[in-house]
Amino acid sequence: QVQLVESGGGLVQAGDSLRLSCAGSGRTFSASAMAWFRQAPGKEREFVAISGWTGNDVTHYADSVKGRFTISRDVAKNTVYLEMNSLKPEDTAVYYCAAKNGIDSSTAMSDYDYWGQGTQVTVSA
Repeated sequence: QVQLVESGGGLVQAGDSLRLSCAGSGRTFSASAMAWFRQAPGKEREFVAISGWTGNDVTHYADSVKGRFTISRDVAKNTVYLEMNSLKPEDTAVYYCAAKNGIDSSTAMSDYDYWGQGTQVTVSA
């Protein structure tokens, strides 16, 4: 059974940092693009960051997090991370990890085959 399990969320103040982790099991994701999405209360889920398959080292970020968030992967641990710095109240959301079959990168939720359960990030002003 393929699983993605996120961790690392919490309640922080504006300007603080958090690191989210997403551990995969049941298969290796080295040949898959992996991404982070988030969903704020009353809003649709949106793309945050993507890490292309380990053969191309491509990363891409939503404009709203560019320069503040960094996505990275540990292939040996089958884990993807999201380092979040200079957090703002508008970053408050449930953050989801996702992985897709195939090496093509995509920012579209519909292209992802596996999803984690989500981890809550709350940033107070």
